[in-house]
Amino acid sequence: MTNDDKRKAFDLVVWTSSLLFAGALVAHEALAKDKSFAVTDQVYKAECGSCHVPYPPALLPAGSWQAVLSGLDKHFGTDASVDAKSLAALRAFLDANAGRDRRASAGTPGLRISETDWFRREHRKVPGTTWQGAAVKSPANCGACHTGAESGDYDDRGIRVPK
Repeated sequence: MTNDDKRKAFDLVVWTSSLLFAGALVAHEALAKDKSFAVTDQVYKAECGSCHVPYPPALLPAGSWQAVLSGLDKHFGTDASVDAKSLAALRAFLDANAGRDRRASAGTPGLRISETDWFRREHRKVPGTTWQGAAVKSPANCGACHTGAESGDYDDRGIRVPK
């Protein structure tokens, strides 16, 4: 093998490795975005985020969000009513950002993200005792384990399960 052939082989290995590395970075970024749900709507953050984590709209279909908004006077045992202007803004935001992929379950629209097939699959290894622990209390308390939930980051690297 000549020096020129060796150089070509070396260049081929370097370029192939570089392309594989770049592909891995792109794939990693795509997977990270899959668990990133930054909520930037100020009305949603103010109205809904004042009592709990502003849940990612993509995790429920539009029908579910509309049902939630239709029952704000008895929102999971609390009166979470808002003024008409805020309600209209919430409806528009949630409709535009509602789930349209595998995370938003098909079939009868549910009102709880924690009852979707996607949520159950993602949390299948979480023991029931974790949900019932004093620091967590329920599957609705995302921020108990997902340290970045407040900013929409649900990546596995940010999980800290309380003892």
